[in-house]
Amino acid sequence: MTILAIETSCDDTCASVIDVDGRIRSNVISSQRAHDRFGGVVPEIASRHHLELINVVVESALSQANLTLDEVDLIAATQGPGLVGALLVGFSTAKVLAGARELPFAPIDHLQGHIAANFLLGERDGGIPQAFEPPFLCLIASGGHTLLADVREHEGFETLGRTLDDAAGEAFDKGARMLGLGFPGGPALERMAQEGDPHAFEFPASGSRSRAGRGATRPFGRSLDFSFAGLKTSLLYQLRELSPAQTRERAADLAASYQAAIVDHLMLRTEQALSVTGLDRLAVGGGVAANGELRRRLENLGMSVHVPAKSLCTDNAAMIASAARFAEPLAYPAYLGLDAYATGERPR
Repeated sequence: MTILAIETSCDDTCASVIDVDGRIRSNVISSQRAHDRFGGVVPEIASRHHLELINVVVESALSQANLTLDEVDLIAATQGPGLVGALLVGFSTAKVLAGARELPFAPIDHLQGHIAANFLLGERDGGIPQAFEPPFLCLIASGGHTLLADVREHEGFETLGRTLDDAAGEAFDKGARMLGLGFPGGPALERMAQEGDPHAFEFPASGSRSRAGRGATRPFGRSLDFSFAGLKTSLLYQLRELSPAQTRERAADLAASYQAAIVDHLMLRTEQALSVTGLDRLAVGGGVAANGELRRRLENLGMSVHVPAKSLCTDNAAMIASAARFAEPLAYPAYLGLDAYATGERPR
C-alpha cells in the first residue's frame, strides 16, 4: 500500500509518499520566507502561500516517488491542531484528491504525527534507517507545542504534561527577537550561544504553576507541565538592566544562558517523566529537537534515545503518512463533511 500525505498546519507546505512498511519515497517541504520581516508567522499570509504552493508540492512528491495519483492507495492530511486557515488548504486538497478517486482518507492529529515520525524507516542523523517502536516516552518540542507523551502503542498516546503558556520553540523565537536576531529565532540564537558562556546569567529553568484538574494530564505528585513565560520575562528584565552597548557586548552570553535555561526546563520535566513512568526509552519530535545543546544533553541520559533526522523533526508530511499507517481510514464518502480544527479536542 502507498500513502500520500499532506501537512499545512503552519507555514510549511508539505507532501510525502511512503510505503506501508514506513519507507519514505518522497518528502517535500516548501518553507515560506515571507514571514521573516514580521518576526513570526502571519496566519493570513501563510494560508495564501499554501494556496499558491499546494498543487506544485503534491506534484513534486508524486514525481519524486515515481508515482501517479492513480497508484496511490490511501490519502492522509493533518486535521489539527494548527492555524485553521492554513490547515484548511491542505485538508481540503487532500479530501478532494481522495474523493475524486473514491479513495480511503485518514484525518491525522498533528501531535500524533510528530510521535509517528519515530516509526519511519527514515535516516537518523549520522545513523542508518531504522524505526523506533513503542513503548517509549516522547518529548515533543516545537514552535507551537511542548508536551510529554506516554506512548504504549502506535495508535495513540497519553499526555503527561504540556506547556501552560509559550511553547519551547516560541520561547526561542521571542528570546531571539529581544536580542535583535532574525526569524526563525531558534537557529539564530543557537549560533550566537555557541560563542557565549551559559553560566553568565541566571534565568529560571522552570515554572512553578500547576494545572491541577485540567485536561488529560496524569495526576503525579509533581506537575510535569512546562512554563516558559517566566523565562521570557526574565530575559526582558535583564535586558532592561543593561545599556545598549552592554547588550551588544554580552549578547552571546545572554543567548547561551537563555538557551541553557530552556534546555534545563525540557530536561528536568523529561527526567521526571521517565522516573514516574518507569520507561527507559525516549523519543523526541518537533523543530526544537534540532537544537544541538538539547541533543547533547539527551545523549547523556544513558538510555536508548531516538532523535529522527532534522527533516523529520520539523513539520513534514512523512510523519503524517506514518501516523496514517496505524489509523482507521474512512471510506468514501464518509469523510467529505470533515472539518479542520485549530485547538482543543478533535471533532467527532
